[in-house]
Amino acid sequence: MIKAIIFDLDNTLIDFMKMKRLSCEAAIEAMIREGLKISKKEGMKILFELYSKYGLEYQRIFQVFLKKILGKIDYKIMASGIVAYRRVKEGLLYPYPNVVPTLNKLKKKYKLVILSDAPRIQVWIRLVAMKIQDKFDYVITFDDTKTIKPDIKPFLYLLKKLKLKPEECLMVGDSLKRDIAPAKKLGFKTVFAKYGGNKEKAKIKPDYILKYNINELFTILSIL
Repeated sequence: MIKAIIFDLDNTLIDFMKMKRLSCEAAIEAMIREGLKISKKEGMKILFELYSKYGLEYQRIFQVFLKKILGKIDYKIMASGIVAYRRVKEGLLYPYPNVVPTLNKLKKKYKLVILSDAPRIQVWIRLVAMKIQDKFDYVITFDDTKTIKPDIKPFLYLLKKLKLKPEECLMVGDSLKRDIAPAKKLGFKTVFAKYGGNKEKAKIKPDYILKYNINELFTILSIL
């Protein structure tokens, strides 16, 4: 019997990559207006190469970006980028369709958990912005184990917190490699959030798939 449902956050409950892309576009455009000599296309390419190297949550990304392009930090240009980035980001922090009503119904029967690779403060900012901060029994972030998925440590940590067996837990995430694979390895039931748009290639097979909407979870839970 399933007693807890564990959710990844980005691209499972929130369209994180859309928010990231549009926020970065706004930042690049603002820096160009302030005098940065680069095309928007090239700026985006370099910025996401740096994100790939340092991680999507790296807080000093614009410093690194400007050092790479200019060889130094121009604080006026950087500030313009940061302000534009934050303004757009704050306007796009909202959940996928049906997330809130689905969580409300699930909370009546199951323990609900967030399991995210993001730093604690970033996770809580997103949850509060989406007004779903009170929907979860536990919010587990990078700061709790200092490891990220697919390492199994975060999963073992949440099992200890919940005091449950793996087979009593359902993992819902958009990454076959980072969410589904480690959860299956430990014996969790797994649900792949295909609507998150993850294009990674992996041979891992989830137990179930959410094709279009998170509320498809109710059909899956009815047969478990």
